[in-house]
Amino acid sequence: MVSFGLGLTQVFLVLTFYGCRPIPAPDIRYQTAESWAKAKGWTSSILKTRDFNLRSFSPNTPNRSRGSLTIYFEGDGLAWVSREGVSKDPSPIKPVGLELALAQPEGHAAYLGRPCQFMTDTDKAPCPSRYWTNERFSVVVIDSMNEAVDQLKQKFGAKKLILVGYSGGGTVAALIAARREDVERLITVAGNLDVTGWSEAHALSPLEGSLNPLDETPKLSKIPQVHFVGEKDSVIPPSLTRDFANKVHAKVIEKKDFDHTCCWGEAWSKLYLDALED
Repeated sequence: MVSFGLGLTQVFLVLTFYGCRPIPAPDIRYQTAESWAKAKGWTSSILKTRDFNLRSFSPNTPNRSRGSLTIYFEGDGLAWVSREGVSKDPSPIKPVGLELALAQPEGHAAYLGRPCQFMTDTDKAPCPSRYWTNERFSVVVIDSMNEAVDQLKQKFGAKKLILVGYSGGGTVAALIAARREDVERLITVAGNLDVTGWSEAHALSPLEGSLNPLDETPKLSKIPQVHFVGEKDSVIPPSLTRDFANKVHAKVIEKKDFDHTCCWGEAWSKLYLDALED
């Protein structure tokens, strides 16, 4: 059963973005994302996996240089619309993960949305709300997204991967990285790397059915990684990220005056290069 408290973070973000204004309809949210991608010469596609159809954006003509590919994972999106109301569609109002992907200054990049995000009427498949609430980080979700990562790797002819996750996408990126042998770097931005600690910090019920990156520290400690945190982030407390980073011997970069959403996209062209420095 989904706890009433699990929606507090998403409700806060909705109020921050839109206040009392109407929330854009799902098709408008998709059109916004598609227009951002088209402006950069990227195109939209659907990656079909065993359990989900997943929205991807990538360059129109991917360069099959067999080098590294950076894959970006979106955040949790609009999971809740009120303290008690689960959203009918989790497509993000502002897709920060896509914003980061499009701002990457060099190298090959692709974007992967989360289950049930940015699905048009022709792309929709059965997608229960549990996959954007309690079970958003379940084995089914992670395995399906990992399958999509395989497809993107093959499309680009990449040998190695850099995984970048924003917010809950950071959870996904870490869980996928722990399952692979071809990840040369893990980067998170305001990422939720301790799902249990996050729930406890906000006095919320646990995400029953979801996995926790903290349980994968033996595998993740072998992967070079950088975790960005905002000094003013009240959604993902920076202390949780630091505690996780200490366990895997990872680097944390804290940005003054940044919070959970501001100002990652605007600064990403420099931050991405910072994350690649040893």
